Amino acid sequence: MIKEATVISGKDTASEIRKEIAKAVKEIKDNGKKAPHLAAVLVGSDGGSETYVNYKVKDCKEVGFESTLIRKPDTISEEELLGLVQDLNHNPDIDGFIVQLPLPAHISEQKIIRAIDPAKDVDGFHPINVGNMVLGMDGFVSATPSGIIELMKRNNISTEGKHCVVLGRSNIVGTPMSILLSRNNEMGNATVTLCHSRTKDLKEICRQADILIAALGKPGFVSSDMVKEGAVVIDVGTTRVPDTSKKSGFALKGDVDYEDVSQKASAITPVPGGVGPMTRVALLLNTLKSNSLK
Repeated sequence: MIKEATVISGKDTASEIRKEIAKAVKEIKDNGKKAPHLAAVLVGSDGGSETYVNYKVKDCKEVGFESTLIRKPDTISEEELLGLVQDLNHNPDIDGFIVQLPLPAHISEQKIIRAIDPAKDVDGFHPINVGNMVLGMDGFVSATPSGIIELMKRNNISTEGKHCVVLGRSNIVGTPMSILLSRNNEMGNATVTLCHSRTKDLKEICRQADILIAALGKPGFVSSDMVKEGAVVIDVGTTRVPDTSKKSGFALKGDVDYEDVSQKASAITPVPGGVGPMTRVALLLNTLKSNSLK
């Protein structure tokens, strides 16, 4: 039995990438051009969204980006938010922007996503960018799947010929992840099984995985009896659970039972410090790309 899995640190990998981005931004400025500018729209006061957006502002400052945070109350109408999106679409100073999800129930998330200019859609959620990804064409790939691919690449985790099992079929993570892994390229060429709530014999399928990617949003769902010995386990889950030992009163819990599974996997991402930092840095890379296309 493998005693201890290698910890795949998204925190360390993202730090390296931010240094590379900062160097690229310095070159842009030295050439007399405008620094990349990322804007974020935060509707309401969801705790998780608040934390995530604040991290994005901090990341922008570190790499030399300009950043704008636009706060709106959760009482904003759908029409008003659509108007704000159009203002950002037509603002030549903004290279890319995101509207932080989730949104209040009275606002259609899909309507907002479709209203964003695909050339500024650095979250990669617009149908045009999703279509480009499916067809292997140039565009913005959503940040979490893109970050996971980069994390595996930089940590020398080969996907070619491997059986990759993805738990969760969301449009933000699971479905695009399955497509990227099956592409005919360096970080693809895997045989992919996409599992979901209706999948039969789930444990048996998971035990066949050389690479298991858990993106269900169910804390501690993946136990060691679902993992093949020596598998690589990527934990995308970031659920807030009550924790009185923490100053904040909560802790982030992944979809994987880390203590249990780390005794069986060959490599595993922690929560926090795994996929999360890579999602954030992928957003920076998309914004840098948007800036370079101008």
